[in-house]
Amino acid sequence: MLKTVAAVVIDRVAPFEFGVVCEVFGIDRTEEGVPPIEFRVCGERAGEPVRTSVGAMLTPELGLDAVVGADLVAVPAATIRDEYPPAMLDALRQAADRGATLLSVCSGAFILGAAGLLDGRHCTTHWRHGDELLARFPTILLDPDVLFVDDGNIITSAGTAAGIDACLHLVRRELGSTAANAIARRMVVPPQRDGGQRQYVELPIPECTADSLAPLLAWLVDNLKTEHTVAELAHRANMSERTFARRFVAETGTTPNKWLTMQRVLHARQLLEDTPMSVDEVAEECGFGSAALLRHHFNKIVGVPPKDYRRTFGAAHELTTGSRTA
Repeated sequence: MLKTVAAVVIDRVAPFEFGVVCEVFGIDRTEEGVPPIEFRVCGERAGEPVRTSVGAMLTPELGLDAVVGADLVAVPAATIRDEYPPAMLDALRQAADRGATLLSVCSGAFILGAAGLLDGRHCTTHWRHGDELLARFPTILLDPDVLFVDDGNIITSAGTAAGIDACLHLVRRELGSTAANAIARRMVVPPQRDGGQRQYVELPIPECTADSLAPLLAWLVDNLKTEHTVAELAHRANMSERTFARRFVAETGTTPNKWLTMQRVLHARQLLEDTPMSVDEVAEECGFGSAALLRHHFNKIVGVPPKDYRRTFGAAHELTTGSRTA
């Protein structure tokens, strides 16, 4: 259970990546059904300001002693350097030894690597830094093409916005789909993106403009039960079909049909966890139309059939109702 999160900050910390951690774990969202999380911002010395990478100052309220007892220790990106504060590296090692989960955002992976926590572990970082990370820590198992890597108690994310994906994944893993979806809705981001970071290696990340698809994506998440065509979605976005298809891939990393399938599977996963609905009912509610089609996509994406997933993750409903429908 995720009850306490400690974010550790050092000199030249990246404000956006730190902000991602704050946005997901540091804001009270109990009114929306998210369990309360105690959020701690920790520096080498409590109350001593540290510079950010953009010249502003950030003052951590707590020292590294506050890392003790945290269920999750988050390491935002910071300017890459040859050496990192020994006290912080030691605090990270002790946290891992105590059984805490450690999460790095972007170049925060270099900090985990310097602490010796990535040796022999699957991990990732921003695509621009992958070669350097592997050169510094040659025993790591680097996957440079994904948005994040979940390797049990070590979670690493790719650049910048991929930190959102990793954080929401961790919330879903520890607190369930309902909490992850509630946070994603407030952040106006998809609960989970498809595709990896390879798409960004040769093409620039599209700028956030007035015709961003974020409002449309939020609307789609609320209307998964309805059948949607590319032509209809392009019309709703006030774009030609060709422009819409190109923009959709640029912003989400996948096609409209694949994105919709992923979101429908995510919604099905939530319903299997939290409701007694039958597989047929879940299929209809999520827009698949038939249980057979739900089983096909669910097994392909999640790796297990819906009934097996419910058997593992539907325990909370079973305890409250005494029954489950597979």
